[in-house]
Amino acid sequence: MMKVDGISFSYGSAKILDGVSFCAEENTVTSILGPNGAGKTTLLKCICNIRPPEEGRVLIDDTDVLELRGKKLAKNIGFVPQSAPASRLSVFDYVLMGRRPYIEWSATRSDIDKVSSTIDALGMSHLSLRYMDQISGGEFQKAQIARAMVQEPRVLILDEPTNNLDISNQHVTMHMIKDAIRSRGMCTIMTMHDINLAVHYSDRFLFMKDGKVAAYGGAEIITEEVIRKVYGIRAEIICHRGIPFVVPSDSSKYEHLADHPHPHDIHDHIHD
Repeated sequence: MMKVDGISFSYGSAKILDGVSFCAEENTVTSILGPNGAGKTTLLKCICNIRPPEEGRVLIDDTDVLELRGKKLAKNIGFVPQSAPASRLSVFDYVLMGRRPYIEWSATRSDIDKVSSTIDALGMSHLSLRYMDQISGGEFQKAQIARAMVQEPRVLILDEPTNNLDISNQHVTMHMIKDAIRSRGMCTIMTMHDINLAVHYSDRFLFMKDGKVAAYGGAEIITEEVIRKVYGIRAEIICHRGIPFVVPSDSSKYEHLADHPHPHDIHDHIHD
């Protein structure tokens, strides 16, 4: 189990995260949802110790993640950012980099097989020998996810994992993530913009607004009141086969503008 306990973070005088707390269990997917500027990506970076929080801690069972470094950190947490610089590595070698925490002198047959099977599961075998700077944005995103999967961390952190993917590849990728969770018992935390995609593949939902937790729980928390509070829009919640779908009832009428750029979004874009 991962426990995020009272995480706070600021950029200068701007408070980005304010006492964020939640728990995520093994074999589950937790989706972090909210408008631009809510602090979603910053929260992920604090959890991964990319940006150490000013206050709070992150525990995996009894291990304080914020005190881990190098291979120990990589064996506990795998992180897939929204974007990363392209490299001249082949797709196969790029994914193989995910095995670095386990490789001593050279890659073993087991390492090679895990990379091959993961690439194949994502339908990328034909790209294995292509260079990373020669593939599309969606293919690049899938290669990043594959590298994190072969890393076999206890917790998988994904920042907009379906970014740049068409609808077919969104579902292929999310199915693979769910399969990995079932087979390896991983805990997965991801940010999502598409609520209706998130509900198909998530067990828990964390809604954020202005750096704070607005709501946390299962599908039962996805209500018209929560959508209005978090996004400032009126919406209907329609249940189909027990799954809630959010349908804006009048997208032209906003209680407040929920998509203003926030200073930390700009800061993250520059540094990413």
